[in-house]
Order: sequence, then C-alpha cells, then structure tokens
Amino acid sequence: MLSVLKHFSRLLLGLSLLFPLLASAAEAGAAKPDLTAHWVGFSAIVIFILAYILVMAEEFTHLRKSKPVILAAGLIWAMIAWWYAQHGFTHEVEHAIRHNLLEYAELMLFLLVAMTYINAMEERKIFDALRSYLIRKGFSLRSLFWITGTLAFFISPIADNLTTALLMCAVVLAVGGDNTRFITLACINIVVGANAGGAFSPFGDITTLMVWQKGIVPFWTFFNLFVPAAVNFLVPAIIMHFAIPKEMPNATDEAVSMKRGARRIIALFLTTIATAVSFHNFLHIPPVIGMLTGLGYLQIFGYFLKKTAKRDNQNKIEIDHNEQMGSPGAFDVFTPVARAEWDTLLFFYGVVMCVGGLGFIGYLAMASEFMYTGWGATNANIAVGILSAIVDNIPVMFAVLTMNPDMSTGQWLLVTLTAGVGGSMLSIGSAAGVALMGQARGKYTFFGHLKWTPAIAAGYISSIYVHMLFNRALF
Repeated sequence: MLSVLKHFSRLLLGLSLLFPLLASAAEAGAAKPDLTAHWVGFSAIVIFILAYILVMAEEFTHLRKSKPVILAAGLIWAMIAWWYAQHGFTHEVEHAIRHNLLEYAELMLFLLVAMTYINAMEERKIFDALRSYLIRKGFSLRSLFWITGTLAFFISPIADNLTTALLMCAVVLAVGGDNTRFITLACINIVVGANAGGAFSPFGDITTLMVWQKGIVPFWTFFNLFVPAAVNFLVPAIIMHFAIPKEMPNATDEAVSMKRGARRIIALFLTTIATAVSFHNFLHIPPVIGMLTGLGYLQIFGYFLKKTAKRDNQNKIEIDHNEQMGSPGAFDVFTPVARAEWDTLLFFYGVVMCVGGLGFIGYLAMASEFMYTGWGATNANIAVGILSAIVDNIPVMFAVLTMNPDMSTGQWLLVTLTAGVGGSMLSIGSAAGVALMGQARGKYTFFGHLKWTPAIAAGYISSIYVHMLFNRALF
C-alpha cells in the first residue's frame, strides 16, 4: 500500500508538468514531418481543448457533446492535410485517416449492436419488470442501497454501465421519495458499482472493449480484474453504509409484466456475445463480425414476433390489423436501432479522429515518452485513472492505445482498471454520473458526490494494491 501511495505523490507533481511539456516539443529527425512545434500542431491542441470544454459544459449549454468534437476533428485533419499538400505529401494523411476510420467503424458497429439489444430488452419491459419487483418487495433503505449497488456491479459487465445506472437510479428515486441523503448515497454507490463492474468485462465499458478489440488482452484475462473491481466497489460502499438512514420506505403494489419474447431476447443477447468471443478466439476474425451476426439473430426473431403479433392478444395487448407488419404496436428491430445513443456514437467518432490527428502530428509519442518512460508504467497508468475523473475515459484510453507503450499484461490490465473506475471519483468523470445528475436533479449533485470522493479514492487505491498483489504473475 505504501508503494502505491508513493506512486500517487510522484505522479500528481508530474501531471502538472505534462501539458507544458507537450507545448514545448523539440524537433526530432522522424521519417515524417514533425509538426509538434509548428502552428498547425499548436492550433490542433487549442481546437481540441476548446471542443472538450464544450463537451464538459454540455449540462449547462445543452449543446450535444458530439457536435464540437466532430467539428474539431474536421478542422484538425483539414489543417494537417493542407500543410502536407503544400509540401508535396499527397497520400500520407489519407492513409492515416482511413486507418482511424477503420478503428472507429469496428467499435461503432460493435456498440450499435449492443445498444440495439439493450433497447430491445427495454422495449420488452425487462428492466421495468425488474424495477417493479424491487419496489414491491419492501426492502429497507440500507438493503436497497446494497441491492442496487450490487446489481449495478453485476449487470454492467453485460449491459453498458450507463443503462445499468439509470435503471438502478429509477428504483432509488421511486422508493427514496424526499430522502435526499439516501438518494445521494445510493446514486454514488450505483455510479461506483456500475463503473467497477464494467472494468472487469470486455463488454462492460468502451475502454475495455477497445483494449480487447485491439487484441492486447485476451477475453478471459479481463476477469482477473474481478477481485480488484469488487474491492473498488466495496470499500466506499462499506464506508457509506453507516450514513444510510435506518428507515423503511413505503412499498407499492405496482406490477409490470414482460412482453412476449423477452426471455428469448436475453438468450439471444448472450448467444451474440458468445458468437463474438468465438469468432475472435477460434476463427481469428474481428469480434464485430460476431456481433453483427448476432444482430441477424435478433432480426430473424423480430420477424417472428411481427408475424405472430396476434398472440399478444392473449396478454390483453390491444393491436389492430396494421400492427402485425410493423406499426407501433408490433416489434420492429429497426426501432431499437433508431433509438441507439447516436450522440454517443458520433461523439466517439469525433474523439477517435481528434486524438488520431494529435497522434499523427506527434504529440502522443511525446506524451508516451514523458509518461511511460519518464514516470514508469505504474505511475503513468495510475495517472490515466486520475485524468479520467476529469476528462472522459474514452479519449484517455484511445490515446494510450495509440501510444501503444511496451507493457506487460498486468500493466495493460492496470490501465484498463484505472481508466474504468477512475471516473467514479467525480460525478462528471463518467457517463453514469452525468446521467444520474440529470435523472435525480437536485438530489444527486456534483458537490454531494464530491463530499464522498475521499471514500471513493480509498477504493481506487485499494483496488490498485489488490491488483498488484493478486495478479503479480502478470507483471
């Protein structure tokens, strides 16, 4: 534990030196032109920073986060392409852009299929049924604190952590009423649990998905992070437990039934995940091909649901003749596709292209040299987690993958863990935290979360220590 604390003290000083170093790059004799000390490079950094300020201010400006980064990506690559064209380099930028687009396309299509399944399960009222069950059982506030946090931890490895957090928050708001203290603590617990649960599964978070699709860490190796992730969740939860009021909420009789085919869609989703893993592990083709094959499973089953829509009458669902072939009453697979988080998917495009442009200029190589050579891999990877509490973990992890430092599997698991759970330290550090601030407006706030940041940081440090202890053979 002392060694981890020493790492923290050294890297906090180093973080303050990182950005000045990036701005004062010296020219190097690289094969391609070095623009790190050129106005094009400086302008690219300014554009990216301004765009990301707008992203972080989304809650106040109501400007969707995808818009500024998409514009920034176009401006950054246009400046790079203009300079290269002026100096007789005609194809280098084109090849670099195509490379970044290919990486984005694989991740975007993978996430699109996963989002489609989640939306299909929501349409079949799977999540509503779970929520109503928890509300009807009449658990105490302390019991609900642990149940919602634990479910967030175990559901997020399969569903995305944002959907999981919103579902659990709906339960908390329904039973918490005007008890602001309970709602604040329960929401913090949900955010920590969802982020921690997503860290040990290739499907739990975009960052873990990126690492797996890159082929850096094998599928089953991610589950070595289960114990460290559990520690990350349990340490702050135990501390907060004693602050939960000893009260019983009012139980309700609300009951929600799942629609026809709900359980089969869950089975198809698990089959789709197995297909993606099998395609990658045994056939050595990108996992996205397995996910798209799984989308075919859902499409065929959706066709079956539409052709047999009259059976829904048995469940007292009102339908008319037109509903059998795709009007609002019948299941249509393209409705869940349309309801995917397109703002998030397009935001991911902007981030990939912006970070790719900065990497093409040469800034990421400099950052890699400074962090991973200067600080050492452990300090650098812990710093990644701290940065992800301020900056979204997607650009941070994509930058690390673009740097591609020479690290052991244990170190790659460490950066996967820290990038996944570091965002829990601030409410703005993860999509789950930002979403819950909107859902529980006035009851779960930035400063309410900040009050418990020391407890969350204790879990962060403990999880790193446990990872180094339990998985030392991988370092």
